[in-house]
Amino acid sequence: MLTLLKLLKDGRFHSGQALGAALGVSRSAVWKQLQLLEAELSLPIHKVRGRGYQLSAPLSLLDEAEIQRFSAGEHWPVRILDSVDSTNAEALRAVDQGIDAPLLVLAERQTAGRGRRGRKWVSPFAENLYYSLVLRIEGGMRQLEGLSLVVGLAVLQVLREQGIAAAGLKWPNDVLVGKRKIAGILLELVGDPADVCHVVLGIGINVNMRSTEEVDQEWTSVQLEAGKQVDRNQLVALLSAQLGDYLERHRAGGFAAIQAEWEANHLWQGRAVSLIAGANQVDGVVLGIDQQGALRLKVGDVEKSFSGGELSLRLRDDS
Repeated sequence: MLTLLKLLKDGRFHSGQALGAALGVSRSAVWKQLQLLEAELSLPIHKVRGRGYQLSAPLSLLDEAEIQRFSAGEHWPVRILDSVDSTNAEALRAVDQGIDAPLLVLAERQTAGRGRRGRKWVSPFAENLYYSLVLRIEGGMRQLEGLSLVVGLAVLQVLREQGIAAAGLKWPNDVLVGKRKIAGILLELVGDPADVCHVVLGIGINVNMRSTEEVDQEWTSVQLEAGKQVDRNQLVALLSAQLGDYLERHRAGGFAAIQAEWEANHLWQGRAVSLIAGANQVDGVVLGIDQQGALRLKVGDVEKSFSGGELSLRLRDDS
């Protein structure tokens, strides 16, 4: 079925006879595979008598050789999957199996993609970027301080390279364009953070997605913002290069070396917000972040710092 998809990925019309000849099957077998493609991957296929079959839009399928061709910087060993429950889950399984890190896990789609606080990450086939990098961390907690914020800066720079000047950061792990989410980050850790551990840097970027009814918040994509389809292999290469640069800066100077740059790109700097932790809510004004990446809020007349994976930040109505 995926072989058929590769024949159709250019977005042009292909006759049933030509497709059957390329696959070595009958035209009726081609028709059955096309029905499976539509049903299983939710890919609309146009059928025109006398012209054949055409995807509603061209597809940019992930390819290791193409990623390497675009790579000018960091290029990690990569595992590309057609479908997986979650690239982060696959990365964690790889750690359990004793793989050597670093390892990059990519997928065309996720059947159970997840974001922070257990939220679903919508993951249509071959439209977006589902990217999980496994790193081995030595040297204790200092190498983990503010790490998700560092990853956010790398993602932001890639989006800026795509011409999305309005993209900015939202503490702790989101990249927004205005109020619309375009990317998110989920870090997961295995091992002893005080000694030697593995961390999975999970990154989801809305790339070529143009419509969906599954997302429960305002969203956008690179294609919607830039007005053109994006080559996801090139985007992987750009992201790996930026990530390599920022990780090296973090390793050498700690998060303190990147703190000011992150604050300069925080969309909610100086804004009135509500910080939600379960049933508890703290109202304050964003002052910035500290040298460990914790959020600094002015609560009344007092400055307080907050950190943790289960916190949610929202703009107040009067902000």
